[in-house]
Amino acid sequence: MRKQSIFALFLAVGLLALAASGEQVYVQCAGCHQASGAGVAGAFPPLAGELPRLAAAGEAGRLFPVKVLLFGLRGPIEAQGKPYNASMPSFGWLSDADIAAVLNYVFTNWGNDKLLPKGFKPISAEEVKALRAKALTAQQVHEQWQKLGLK
Repeated sequence: MRKQSIFALFLAVGLLALAASGEQVYVQCAGCHQASGAGVAGAFPPLAGELPRLAAAGEAGRLFPVKVLLFGLRGPIEAQGKPYNASMPSFGWLSDADIAAVLNYVFTNWGNDKLLPKGFKPISAEEVKALRAKALTAQQVHEQWQKLGLK
């Protein structure tokens, strides 16, 4: 019985290790958006200070970063008053749980947590799964950004 309990414990720890934390997933983003979330001026927009602005735009804004990760983004945007026109590739190969984890990490780091609207609801894997079914193009994601009316 003791051997089975020890095996079950190791199995549970191993399964937990398979689920990546948002910080672990963000390593794939840091090359462009930097470890600090500050981005690279003129090339890659900042995430620090920017995602709360999206969340403040209502449910469509809160879920917009999910679409960007799932389908990419192609077209000019503005972040913190500066223009950006680089293409963001799709990270749709990430699991629904990993996309939710990395976005929740970004929403709550670099001071973003202090800027989120009251009652902000974290992104769930179920929301990612539902949006994945929409199969948008990167251009359609850009059109949705334009509809948010952010400047």
